Amino acid sequence: MHRDNIEAAPENSSVRNIITAFALNLSFAVIELIGGLLTNSVAILSDALHDFGDSLSLGVAYYLQKKSDKKGDKFYSYGYKRFSLLGSVFISVVLLVSSVFIIEESVRRIISPQETNAQGMFILAILGIIVNGAAVLKMKKGKSHNERAVTLHMMEDLLGWFAVLAASIIMIFIDVPVIDPILSVAITVWVLFNVYRNLKETFRIMLQEVPKDVDINKIENELLKIEGVKSVHDLHIWTMDGEKHIMTVHIVTGLTLNSDNVKRLKYEARKLIRELNISHITVEIEGENESGDCLYNGTC
Repeated sequence: MHRDNIEAAPENSSVRNIITAFALNLSFAVIELIGGLLTNSVAILSDALHDFGDSLSLGVAYYLQKKSDKKGDKFYSYGYKRFSLLGSVFISVVLLVSSVFIIEESVRRIISPQETNAQGMFILAILGIIVNGAAVLKMKKGKSHNERAVTLHMMEDLLGWFAVLAASIIMIFIDVPVIDPILSVAITVWVLFNVYRNLKETFRIMLQEVPKDVDINKIENELLKIEGVKSVHDLHIWTMDGEKHIMTVHIVTGLTLNSDNVKRLKYEARKLIRELNISHITVEIEGENESGDCLYNGTC
């Protein structure tokens, strides 16, 4: 049985993107904290707390993304690709915890509104849109679950600052400080919905669900079209990290199991499967009278 090795990828754009997001997030969190205290804005203070948590999670995400590029070894024979999923889970947990604090403080402010410095909020909102907009542009092309979780953070912050901008403009002309915590709650609810979606997809990968971009019935039908293939069984498909898919299959042939026939069947099967977006393929060729266990118990 032949196996295609999963090779380690060099340090890629995923790692660089996360480093950039970390630097922007941490530096701006300090600015937010100071600005939130000066303007007495719960939206800005809650976002500052959120961003400090984000910075911690981004540091972890960077470490796990970098580690996920390692090739297989005696501990993890398939490689470390799924370590990037841990980054996604960690970031989502941080979002959940910080969202609880944000909602709690916002509800208090809704019940007992406090005056805020609308002009200061406006200036900070413009700066926040510029900084977080730059981070989103840097991260939006990411494909890994880790990067998508980070992008969700950046998008949340960007939308939050647009909300702060809108609220500050309204409060400059109308004295309605309750708008600030109401917008904070609305943004947090949107974030929690996206956290749910991200975690749902992450757990599907961990539970080895067939990737959504792969049609397992189509693959089986295409394999049966190869000359000499009688049937297929033990066809399994899963994904390491949402990008690198893995497949194992047993192909039963009516042809003589000589070297040429086995090589041809394996070649045609791998060629067909790679065209269907599966990169790591294990193919076993069996004769018509073979069963999966007969090779080991000597009954064939």
